[in-house]
Amino acid sequence: MNDINAKKFTAGNIITIAVLAVISLLFIAPILLVLLNSFKGKLFVLNNPFAFPNTESFAGFSNYTQGMVATGFLHAFGWSLFITVFSVAAIVLFSAMTAWYITRSPLKFCKALYFVFVFAMIVPFQMVMFPLTTVATGLHLDNPLGILLIYLGFGSALSVFLYSGFVKSVPLAVEEAAMIDGCTPIKTFFAVVFPMLAPIAITVAILNAMWVWNDFLLPYLLIGSEFRTIPVAVQYLRGGYGSIDWGYMMAVIIMAVIPIIAFYFACQRYIIEGVTAGSVKG
Repeated sequence: MNDINAKKFTAGNIITIAVLAVISLLFIAPILLVLLNSFKGKLFVLNNPFAFPNTESFAGFSNYTQGMVATGFLHAFGWSLFITVFSVAAIVLFSAMTAWYITRSPLKFCKALYFVFVFAMIVPFQMVMFPLTTVATGLHLDNPLGILLIYLGFGSALSVFLYSGFVKSVPLAVEEAAMIDGCTPIKTFFAVVFPMLAPIAITVAILNAMWVWNDFLLPYLLIGSEFRTIPVAVQYLRGGYGSIDWGYMMAVIIMAVIPIIAFYFACQRYIIEGVTAGSVKG
């Protein structure tokens, strides 16, 4: 009987691995296709996108160098990095403070505020983008500093939800002990609570970094071509009458995804732990 169960277990594992391998391949295939075509000339990308580069179609690294010049990649990279780093830092810090307060406070207003954040998670950006753009322009937030506040507002909903679940797992006795020792609420948060939130803070940082780095619509609407981020810069590869140099496009896309993929792989072990803890604890 044990041998039969072992065989079934082994067969089940093989099937599971095979299915996951196929799913992984389906997700990776588009990236590999883009990488493949980034080394081919413009006409060869259009004529035979699934063929490997040969002596005739191979363009070397010229697509990368010329694509960087055509898009102003380094300038766009700087603005993307600035906006992503400071937006994510603000979301991580202020969402943690908000979640801690509304979780620990006995006020009914705080409980209602928590459900407002939960509701905000399901509101799509497209629903509010036009009034948001008008208000942001009126308040002079249509600049790299102003967009940080808008990203903070949009990123807080999911972040507060995740933090709130995790805060419930933090022993209240630890905070009470800190206050007995003379810590103010602010000092208690930064010296005791926030370090204990490190796993979920890293998860929040990863999720929001991937979102802000890849976002096209909000930077395009607010800061336009003057402060181009990478997603906005890529679309300027379009030539006259809608023509596009697909070789440049493929190369710039690869350069755009490398930093966020590297960041993801460096922190991936925290994602499942943090999301699970933040959504079910308490």
